[in-house]
Amino acid sequence: MDSKHTISISEARKRIFEIADDVQKPDTYYVLTENGKPKAVILSAEQFEDILDDLEIYSDPDLAKRIKEAERQYEAGDYITWEELKKELHFGSEELAVRDEGKEKYRAKQKPEVKKKRVKKSKK
Repeated sequence: MDSKHTISISEARKRIFEIADDVQKPDTYYVLTENGKPKAVILSAEQFEDILDDLEIYSDPDLAKRIKEAERQYEAGDYITWEELKKELHFGSEELAVRDEGKEKYRAKQKPEVKKKRVKKSKK
């Protein structure tokens, strides 16, 4: 369930730090208005990244075609189960582990070190 808050830009300016903390809650966002009309939205960086990921997936022109093909294969029984796949790939339960490191953390990008070339001065 979305927690949508609508406030004026002037009010948001006064409460920006409170709003920045509040949008860290799942599905919480603020619509900022100017003269009563929506002008901007504030949401968490994580939620913004999720939206960008979704847009990238949905912008794939072949997505619907691949989903329909997968559904057709499933209905026709043209698939293998997870257990069958593990056997086919020779994975024993002790050899298979799922690793989840969570979402990518934000960190400052390091500029690559640039080597300066020395220019020899010519003698005149």
